[in-house]
Amino acid sequence: MNGKIVIGILGSGTVGSGVVEVLRENMGDIVQRIGRDISIKTVLVRDLSKKRSNLDGIKLTDKAEDILNDPEINIVVELMGGLNPALDYMLAAMEQGKHVITANKDVVAQFGEKLFATAEKHHVEFKFEASVGGGIPIITPLKQCLTANKISLIMGIVNGTTNYMLTKMAENGSDYDEVLKEAQAKGYAEANPAADVEGLDAARKAAILGSIAFNTRVKLEDVSVEGITGIKAADIAYATELGYVIKLLAVAKDYGDQGVNVRVHPVFLPSSHPLATVKDVFNAIFLRGNAIGDAMFYGQGAGSLPTASAVVADIIAVARDMVIGNTAVTGCTCYNDRPKCPLNATESSYYIRLLVDDEPGVLGAIATAFGDSDVSLKSVIQTRMVKEYAEIVAVTHVVKHEKLEKAKALLQNLPVVSKICNIIRVEEE
Repeated sequence: MNGKIVIGILGSGTVGSGVVEVLRENMGDIVQRIGRDISIKTVLVRDLSKKRSNLDGIKLTDKAEDILNDPEINIVVELMGGLNPALDYMLAAMEQGKHVITANKDVVAQFGEKLFATAEKHHVEFKFEASVGGGIPIITPLKQCLTANKISLIMGIVNGTTNYMLTKMAENGSDYDEVLKEAQAKGYAEANPAADVEGLDAARKAAILGSIAFNTRVKLEDVSVEGITGIKAADIAYATELGYVIKLLAVAKDYGDQGVNVRVHPVFLPSSHPLATVKDVFNAIFLRGNAIGDAMFYGQGAGSLPTASAVVADIIAVARDMVIGNTAVTGCTCYNDRPKCPLNATESSYYIRLLVDDEPGVLGAIATAFGDSDVSLKSVIQTRMVKEYAEIVAVTHVVKHEKLEKAKALLQNLPVVSKICNIIRVEEE
């Protein structure tokens, strides 16, 4: 390839501004690493009248066509977010022979297959390192550095908002509503926090990670999702007492012949687990491979410069291929079609918190309900009264989820059980 590599950026928000900053600040080294000059020609903005001193010297436009139809632009970076028109713009760019880089987890999770097919058809690259984990490198390691492994497990803290909230609940003894208001005041949570606290953001990232780790297409609807809205200060306190911390995890696990299961839910993690020490808005992704063993990737999972770091790394990778004339496109790695293991067939230990009548024989009735469901109990504790009810916490041995559901149904029908307050998975090595 001769001449300069030219970039067009769709979106001038937090990440778009970060990409411009990283490219400018590190331009000397980046040019040396690529072996060719590189520049940003045009940035798509919403409001041309708004002053943007950080974009001085760059052409601004409010028409995507000025980027998509510009024959001089080689690489289009989509940083708008959302499904539409982002998806249409990326497909149009590929059809014009332009390489596409994105940080858009929504589009990758739901339309990755279509984007890969379009990229392959038009012999262009499609990269999305920043779509999971912000600045943490995980997509490229899974697609390249760890391909000698058979991955059996991925567990990730991939949402900074919920990790911040759970951290503050553990450190301060605060309840959910209190820490949510604090997270919103600090800008960590949106006015409508549903995507974060209900686990939907993590679910999209889980679908992406599961698809790559197991080389099989995991759709968003394949991911079972439970958020943190039901976590109470009492659950945090019991976790600490029992030697655990509570984290919202994206989990992708290989169940052999039963297939793969991908899910998002709160987990009791042993305080000794590497993920247990990840606090505040930081992210981390823990994985297990049959050759590497256990490994963890840790860092800032969001923010302008951390996310821009991943985007610019993708730009450099594409630019290097362009310079050397490498036309071997890194396409979709979902070459398998493995079955999806149903949630009921998965196994775990469980923490269960109940409010029950304070009278003789209650523990016996509860034990019978668990026994009739073939659920073995590891421990049962009763520590306090809540109004006129006794609060009981039970932790089970490892059991199939369907048996836990049977026990739950039996407990709900016991006259002595006033309420099942919470059921949370317990991660045990």
